[in-house]
Amino acid sequence: MTSNITQTTVNFGASFLGVAISYAFGAWSALLGFFLLAVVADILTGVAASLYEKRGLSSAVSSAGLLKKALMFLAIIIAHRMDILLDTDIVMVGAVYFYIANELVSITENYGRCGLPLPDSVRKVIAVLKDRGKTEG
Repeated sequence: MTSNITQTTVNFGASFLGVAISYAFGAWSALLGFFLLAVVADILTGVAASLYEKRGLSSAVSSAGLLKKALMFLAIIIAHRMDILLDTDIVMVGAVYFYIANELVSITENYGRCGLPLPDSVRKVIAVLKDRGKTEG
């Protein structure tokens, strides 16, 4: 009897999660999968960079970083809902590509912080992008 209740609870939880993801993002796509991979890679390389620099891990910095990640996902959810209202498929895709680019720059920065070699041209591009982000934001 207990195993039936447990199975039903697991099934209900999985169904609810599936419905929530479908509502938030539509059908899961390779683009969303790549974005999720980039987010996880950014978190892991950020932790590795902090440890490499012997700065340790800060719960305040980690919390702020995770909040930023959550807000990126919220922006993508809003973009998806806008696509539904406008009967398009471009708002969410544009938002995802924007945030993927942001994550890839951050991952590259973290690699540099870990002491991994980066070509000077890559360092210059990152510096320009960071500078533009400060003046426009």
